[in-house]
Amino acid sequence: MKHIGAHVSASGGVENAPLNATSIGADAFALFTKNQRQWVSSPLSDKSIRLFKERCSEGGYDARYILPHDSYLINLGSPDEEAQQKSRAAFIDEMKRCEQLGLQLLNFHPGSHLNKISVEECLDKIAANINLALSMTQGVTAVIENTAGQGSNVGNKLEEIRYIIDRIDDKSRVGYCIDTCHFYSAGYDIVDNYEEAFGELERVLGLEYLCGIHLNDTKKPLGSRVDRHESIGLGLLGMDFFARFMKDSRFDAVPIILETPDETRWASEIELLRSFENN
Repeated sequence: MKHIGAHVSASGGVENAPLNATSIGADAFALFTKNQRQWVSSPLSDKSIRLFKERCSEGGYDARYILPHDSYLINLGSPDEEAQQKSRAAFIDEMKRCEQLGLQLLNFHPGSHLNKISVEECLDKIAANINLALSMTQGVTAVIENTAGQGSNVGNKLEEIRYIIDRIDDKSRVGYCIDTCHFYSAGYDIVDNYEEAFGELERVLGLEYLCGIHLNDTKKPLGSRVDRHESIGLGLLGMDFFARFMKDSRFDAVPIILETPDETRWASEIELLRSFENN
């Protein structure tokens, strides 16, 4: 059985995220634990932490199927030392917030070289910053999200994610998340060569490190390296892909999160996806 949800709002406090997930019929969800467009946010209050945990329990949400996302500002591979320091501090803060909330995962985009350093140097910086964050926290796994490869972003090639994982000291606390829109835009043909694409995923990264799926359709063609999400079935992946994915048992044990652009469709999208799994 798959656990499906969406990246829901935490407006008004993280404690509202489980309620918003319940309202769309989700049994998994993602959230930001702080304002994703600010470097520094107020600490989580004891009340918010308590209510978040209570509402997760009431809603039947298991921490294994909650996939928080870090701030969009963070670039752990930045060539600029000041930006590195800010990103490092912000990432550690995000990990500690997950600790406080009793969460086990933190999803993040690996980073960008900004055309100032080599890809390998960028990946080395990312790995070093992950190692530092893991050494200063407990119980939270760093989950590297694949990218479309837009601009100077790294992580669009599976081998780059593998490079980072290979340099993490505590392999029990690192993993990856596959965004289907990014995967297709990066050049992995999950439509016409479904088994070959996911077979390569297994070969390069291994399913043992898989911690989540961002299940999104795409507006942009194969190999475009442009990140533009679309609602389920309205983009280029097509309904047949989603029907096949929902019957694929390789993805049963991880949170499956919608980041599709029309949140008014989330409840119906979840219902549709479950119908594929059950038929």
